[in-house]
Amino acid sequence: MGRQAMMDSNGWKFIVTLVTAACGGMIFNLLNTPIPWLLGPMIAVLIGTNIWKGKYRWPGQIRNSGMIIVGYTIGLSMTGTALREMGEQLPTMCLMTVILLLLCGGIAFAVSKLSDTDFKTALLGSIPGGLSQVLALAEETKGVNLTVVTVTQVVRLMIIVIGIPLLVFSPVFGQVHDVATAAVTLTTRHDDWAGLFPNILIFAPVCALCAVGGNRINFPTAFLLGPAIATAILQGIGLHGPSLPSGLISAAQLMIGTYVGLLLKPDKLQRKARTFTFAILSGLVLMLCAWGLCELLTLLHPVSRSTALLSLAPGGMDQMGILAHEINADLSMVSGYQLFRTFFIFFAVPPLLRLIFRISLKGSRSEQPQ
Repeated sequence: MGRQAMMDSNGWKFIVTLVTAACGGMIFNLLNTPIPWLLGPMIAVLIGTNIWKGKYRWPGQIRNSGMIIVGYTIGLSMTGTALREMGEQLPTMCLMTVILLLLCGGIAFAVSKLSDTDFKTALLGSIPGGLSQVLALAEETKGVNLTVVTVTQVVRLMIIVIGIPLLVFSPVFGQVHDVATAAVTLTTRHDDWAGLFPNILIFAPVCALCAVGGNRINFPTAFLLGPAIATAILQGIGLHGPSLPSGLISAAQLMIGTYVGLLLKPDKLQRKARTFTFAILSGLVLMLCAWGLCELLTLLHPVSRSTALLSLAPGGMDQMGILAHEINADLSMVSGYQLFRTFFIFFAVPPLLRLIFRISLKGSRSEQPQ
């Protein structure tokens, strides 16, 4: 096949992939599922690649662009209020995050012993980070079954996103669902493209340069954390970071979800029923652990149980922030705790994982007969 013919073929594969992903996003959006433009393209492309093998292509550069956009939105959350909240409660944040990660490690150990999933994959499947962030970390970790990690993380996210609101609005927590407030919350996702300028002309190139530069020096999940740190610094020196239109955020989710959908290999997922069963059980246990930590946090600080639960819920920062806004919880505390856990996971967890895996590898070698 000539070079031109190959380029034409790749172009058609890209168009087929884009159309499939967009259809998946629209369907999930109509069904009002959580993060529809991430899960919809992921599942649509996954189905498509199993029906029409070899017809799909999605360049990694597009996924990286989506990660830069998500990183920028994370950086926007690092306001002065959120940073002050993090500073005042830093010891408690460290304690709660470490306890939660230890509980996740215990869940992963139990899953690895009760199933045929290796501990490395089970641990990454249990880490309570944002979906796109954890998948980026899993992709960079050798010897991990990305399909199992994705299934476990998606099931956990669905349980948290559905279960936490039910818990918050249950008689146990006593919150009331205000439809009018919810409508106001949803309308905060605007489509004012003109409002991006002129500051976006500063933020965009700086975020892109930090992402590329961080990737060259092997910074962990550079295309996500590079822009997040750059945005926080620019805001810290007095520049205002404009909020992104909802359409651009949806496009970023599509860029990432499509890429992940192509990475998934269902044929490599052994014992599917068992994998889904353990994913559901581990998600439920993790939510109960978050509830227990929420009760502990209310004893340490004078905060409402709803604020404590949303601060410690192992779900996405954006979903917990929207829910916190709706019930008038302490939004700065919720975003502060969620943001601290996100950065702790990506700065502290990778070296800890490497240490754990190195120790486990030495242990397995020492057990082998000489």
